[in-house]
Amino acid sequence: MKTLDDLLGEGVSGRRVLVRADLNVPFEKGSDPRVITDDGRIRAVLPTLVALRDAGARVIVMSHLGRPKGAPDPAFTLAPVADRLRELLGSAVVYAEDTVGPSAETAVAALEDGHVVLLENLRFNAGETSKDDAERAAFAAQLAAFADVYVGDGFGAVHRKHASVYDVPALLPHYAGGLVGREVEVLKRVSDAPEHPYVVVLGGSKVSDKLAVIEALLGTADKLLIGGGMCFTFLKAQGHEVGKSLLQDEMVDTCRDLLARGGDRIVLPVDVVAATAFAADAEHDIVPVDGIPADRLGLDIGPESVKLFADAVSNAKTVFWNGPMGVFELAPFAAGTRGVAEAILAVDGFTVVGGGDSAAAVRTLGLDENGFGHISTGGGASLEYLEGKTLPGIAALEK
Repeated sequence: MKTLDDLLGEGVSGRRVLVRADLNVPFEKGSDPRVITDDGRIRAVLPTLVALRDAGARVIVMSHLGRPKGAPDPAFTLAPVADRLRELLGSAVVYAEDTVGPSAETAVAALEDGHVVLLENLRFNAGETSKDDAERAAFAAQLAAFADVYVGDGFGAVHRKHASVYDVPALLPHYAGGLVGREVEVLKRVSDAPEHPYVVVLGGSKVSDKLAVIEALLGTADKLLIGGGMCFTFLKAQGHEVGKSLLQDEMVDTCRDLLARGGDRIVLPVDVVAATAFAADAEHDIVPVDGIPADRLGLDIGPESVKLFADAVSNAKTVFWNGPMGVFELAPFAAGTRGVAEAILAVDGFTVVGGGDSAAAVRTLGLDENGFGHISTGGGASLEYLEGKTLPGIAALEK
């Protein structure tokens, strides 16, 4: 891939540079005006935007937000993101009220050297996510017409075959942004040649979401530590009753097979926090995994499990973590995620937080972001990379 450094070396002053960023940030539920709860993805692309701006480029930023249905929807506007981007850049950002319509055309036409425009949500246009190649290509052509050069720096979207990610690079000279370059470098390191012992910590809700990466990692990881809601399907496969905990019945046999093949490399919780309801004020107790009451649901791993997981990572040279250990958003069920994260922070080796809810947990719980070797901006993309899949957005930049 050609890189941002290559582009800067060629010179960008006066050139229109179309940057595909990932500004898909979370918002506080019910807030009006809308309040961003985690601006990590905005901050992650700042070095690329600042470098282009300071080099005199005319910067056009595009991104998706949420999952609108291919038409404008006020619930998914990027207007609040434009406000935050202005604050972080410390300079003007012109917000276009559409993506390829009159507002965008006017904003791009008026761009001056060193100035920045943010287009409205890409997914307000059906062509962005269309499975019809012609429809997607037509939208890509409209986007490409705005620019002289394309920079792909939205790692959280590179596993999607979308117009702005896959089709636009084919129409313009294209370069990988600094963020994408770093993400690929890190993932190559943990997938191609991880230093051992290599420990993977997986959480999240469903086994089905992580099955492919578990299969892929069984051959490379020394330990697979499994928490979060997905652990209860594994516990069921071990013969434990899990009460009202999240359970994928259809995956029990699959988990049983994984446990048989993984042996002692797959490590499960030994205790959990079992609550009467999915609520912060619900009655809850710490119980062993063979004693989960029938009328309760597990919402976090327990303290003995934290110790077990901490011991497993203590001597690791490489750690990859994706998925919280419990419902960290609710204070009574955050200790498991916090404890495991703190154990990873203490590791004297290379540690990677695999994006998604794990990255959100680091920030929500006030942990030291700089203490990890790398915090990915793309949970789904990082998992698919570790599974060995070809990521459309990376393939497009490599052509």
